[in-house]
Amino acid sequence: FKAPGARPKPEEIMNMGKSVRLERIFNRNTGRSIIVPLDHGTTVGPIQGLVDLRSTVNKVAEGGANAVLMHKGLPRCSHRGHGRDVGLIIHLSASTTLSPFPNAKILVGTVEDGIKLGADAVSVHLNLGDESERDMLRDMGQVASKCAEWGMPLLAMVYARGPKVKSEWDPATVAHCARLAEELGADVIKVVYTGDPESFSRVTEGCCIPIVIAGGPRMDSPRDIIQMAHDSIAAGGAGLSMGRNIFQAEDPTRLVQALHAVVHMDYSVDQALALLEEPKL
Repeated sequence: FKAPGARPKPEEIMNMGKSVRLERIFNRNTGRSIIVPLDHGTTVGPIQGLVDLRSTVNKVAEGGANAVLMHKGLPRCSHRGHGRDVGLIIHLSASTTLSPFPNAKILVGTVEDGIKLGADAVSVHLNLGDESERDMLRDMGQVASKCAEWGMPLLAMVYARGPKVKSEWDPATVAHCARLAEELGADVIKVVYTGDPESFSRVTEGCCIPIVIAGGPRMDSPRDIIQMAHDSIAAGGAGLSMGRNIFQAEDPTRLVQALHAVVHMDYSVDQALALLEEPKL
């Protein structure tokens, strides 16, 4: 708490840009966020849910998503100019499933691109254990330095994928992914969920910055999606960064509303599921 008229500390002034932007993608009251990544088209093409991007953004925004994440060419295809506001994160990394090296991410954008587009944050993707790990580590370190210079928040998506990785969901491995992102200067970390609150708490305890979970492969059951969200929050997580499980849902708006209730209102799984079953007005 600061008394009225109290002077901010120098370090608070230096971080003001990041603070202001983070408040646009994180709920001020809960310190949590629901982010919907829409960057899959670069990797796998225009899949279901990403053909009419403006419609998809509108659906998740109306449901209460805090931010959407996409590559630099997509805001022109998705900015609505009406309806509920939603934060914008510009993704700077890319690879394709057509490549013989799909886990080798390369930078295809800059922090300055994000600034010009009015973004509230930028993101990079690292696959630890890949043969190109050293290049991705270098790139993230450089992006983090540039983000600090401009006051731009950095979200780091970090997964363990490579010949020495036995399981990318192993709690110790996921904790390593998260800690590396923190140490290289990320402001928000995205990692896979380890499967249960007890093991995931070991991941969150190892970092002092927000950790959001990836949605992972497409799930058939809304209960499974909501349960994972609920359990990750119980383990100290700061929310979700969930793509196809949201934008390919039968009703993305209603699913986001249910997830919003869990993430920001501390609803139980059954209470959130009841929202999905309410008759439409």
